[in-house]
Amino acid sequence: MRLPAVVLFCLLAAASAFGQPVDPPIEGPPPPVAPDMIARDAQGRVTMRAMRVPSPMVFDGVLDEPFYRDVKPVGDFTQQEPHEGAPATDKTEVWVFFDRDNLYVSARLYESEPGKRVATEMRRDANNLFNNDHFGVSFDGFYDRRNGYGFVVAASGALLDWSTTNEAPNNNWNGVWDAKVGNFSNGWTVEIRLPFRSFRYREGGTIWGMNFRRRVIAKNELTYLAPVLASWGRPAMSKMSVAATVVGLETPRSGKNIDVKPYALGSMLSDNTAKPPVSNEPDGALGLDVKWGVRQTLVADFTVNTDFAQVEDDQQVVNLTRFSVQFPEKRDFFLEGQDTFNFANGSSGTGGTGGGGGAQGSGQNSSTAPVLFYSRRIGLNNGLEVPIRAGGRLLGRNGLWRYGLLNIQTGGSEEANTPATNFSVVRVNRDFLRRSRIGGIFTRRDPVAATKFKASGSDNLAYGLDTLMSPTNDISLLGYAAKTDSPGRTGDDTSYRGRFDWNNDNYGLQAEHLSVGADFNPEVGFLRRSAFKRSYGQARYSPRPRNFGGIRKLFYIASVDYITDTKNRPESKEVQGNLQLELNNSDTFAIDLSRNYERLPARFEVGRNLFVPAGEYRMTQSHATYTFGQQRPVSGSLTAARSGFYAGTLTELSWSGRVELTKQFYVEPQLSWNRVDVPQGTSNSNLYSTRATYTLSTRMFVSALVQYQSRTNSVTTNARFRWEYLPGSELFVVYSDGRTTLDARGFPDLQNRSFVIKATRLLRW
Repeated sequence: MRLPAVVLFCLLAAASAFGQPVDPPIEGPPPPVAPDMIARDAQGRVTMRAMRVPSPMVFDGVLDEPFYRDVKPVGDFTQQEPHEGAPATDKTEVWVFFDRDNLYVSARLYESEPGKRVATEMRRDANNLFNNDHFGVSFDGFYDRRNGYGFVVAASGALLDWSTTNEAPNNNWNGVWDAKVGNFSNGWTVEIRLPFRSFRYREGGTIWGMNFRRRVIAKNELTYLAPVLASWGRPAMSKMSVAATVVGLETPRSGKNIDVKPYALGSMLSDNTAKPPVSNEPDGALGLDVKWGVRQTLVADFTVNTDFAQVEDDQQVVNLTRFSVQFPEKRDFFLEGQDTFNFANGSSGTGGTGGGGGAQGSGQNSSTAPVLFYSRRIGLNNGLEVPIRAGGRLLGRNGLWRYGLLNIQTGGSEEANTPATNFSVVRVNRDFLRRSRIGGIFTRRDPVAATKFKASGSDNLAYGLDTLMSPTNDISLLGYAAKTDSPGRTGDDTSYRGRFDWNNDNYGLQAEHLSVGADFNPEVGFLRRSAFKRSYGQARYSPRPRNFGGIRKLFYIASVDYITDTKNRPESKEVQGNLQLELNNSDTFAIDLSRNYERLPARFEVGRNLFVPAGEYRMTQSHATYTFGQQRPVSGSLTAARSGFYAGTLTELSWSGRVELTKQFYVEPQLSWNRVDVPQGTSNSNLYSTRATYTLSTRMFVSALVQYQSRTNSVTTNARFRWEYLPGSELFVVYSDGRTTLDARGFPDLQNRSFVIKATRLLRW
């Protein structure tokens, strides 16, 4: 079989070897002269010095070693919010040290209002950590001004980390590192220890990019050492192009860099829907993950008998559209390196979904751009788990090239109606100019022919080229062209997309055109809507009024969404206006009004046994949402809507919130009540769920997620205990069950139940 041109492009790129200088030129002022530790130039650029730790450090979060007095700190942070470019109102002092094995970042954070510190989140990698007082560091170990890692420590000691690719953060990356916090009379302190072997950097290099951030919740203030634009929002930590330059680092030589992480698992399973039913059937499994840092620019991962028993259940949603829902990946093996394999991924302005999804309308007209690689296609089918026998992944970079290769072999599953299948993905990117890249992807799904499986089929190929160009800080251009190859599909099997974003703090414009052919079929990807063309435009004006009733920022947004079928016949239209208020106290309010048109080619279900027939429909929709700042004991978003809905009405009332009962115990209720009233009948589609979390320490918690969905008459429970007893080594205890309220007498009838104990141990050489 002749390889597509994109595959040849990928293979040639992966094989390319370009030399790179040990230390590129410094982008900023000359290095400071001792004893000074920092220098700034007229453009606001920063160069600072790191130094070898002068004497042994007691890693306890208390900055009482002599070198904290003898070595000058760096400081003079600058506001991103609320007043871009203004000096920070609270003083922050930072030191960067290193020894043979670790990089250390320490900070002393002064508080003018110490009694108002917010430190309520303790759980590792909780997004709510950003809504606590915190200190963070991001760095670029290759000094390419595009890629790197970020680490945040809350005043409670909670940890969060991410990787950065082309200045886009991937919060799913998890590194092995540690931090300690302490208190002093005028504020709090933090020490962060980052083992060099936990991340990638330029071998032999002494110059890195680095930035620091602090958030003071009581003042709703965000400050940075190297200034960043307010329009960049919270992901500004990943804007490595403006980070400070750090000189004087001495990194260790690469060792074996081999991590081995075996697991052992014991379980008991009950399934009353099986024939015959299964009750408390014991089982066990062993497996292994291996990571080998071949060199700093090349990492290989291997997995055998992969298990994901510890992963939390998907959080259910009420879906009243005719399109399927794309649930997020939660499995650790596929989360790592996810940013490398993203295709046609770019930043999005206000009102967009970001990533590969494109801009979003009110919900009825929304259309997601195709995803060529969706890792949940591997090891899952029809909502059921498929065994992963073995697999490997290679992530590397060489000069301006970045590449990733993935190959996974799954076993067959009669229950999921899936034959043994091999999945392959090749992804390559090449950087050019300051913030631009071009790349290619190739995916293949190759099932084993087996007549007992109806879904056995033949192999499926998908490949494409994409580019993201960012000529300025505010402008980005995104485009891709892709094609699939599926036996029996001889029609239009291509897709292409172009998008323009201008995302200034006060103004924004977005324009997009997207086309998906009728036979475009990426079987290792995700296709929410097929056979359509979409044109979308959005304009935004977002002033920052002064002394205007506690309002920090206003957003006026107008958008037009126009979708046709492949024969240019209109399928969906939407004209929408949106008003948003961002308040000084972190609360937000939003209201939107839209006029919609929908042409349904076929009937679809909007409630249990309630269908809207094919036809043309015009409707007016409106939503109002008030979001309480997460620093409050009771927070979250409250949404109310009364809208036209396919010749009828849709009434919505929902609350997605967080209630802090103590600093260690909180619940996150999600209540969604939806009443559909159409000429064909009336139906309620309700979802009630609650996650309760008790955090015993920054590395140990227990949580329970209980969900009830009226449309499916289902009740699910997923309770998890997680203890990271050593960095990178964990113990999990997981209980799950599924119940139905159909024909139930009293308590919902049990359908299935599982109890799992799983232990992992990280071994490093």
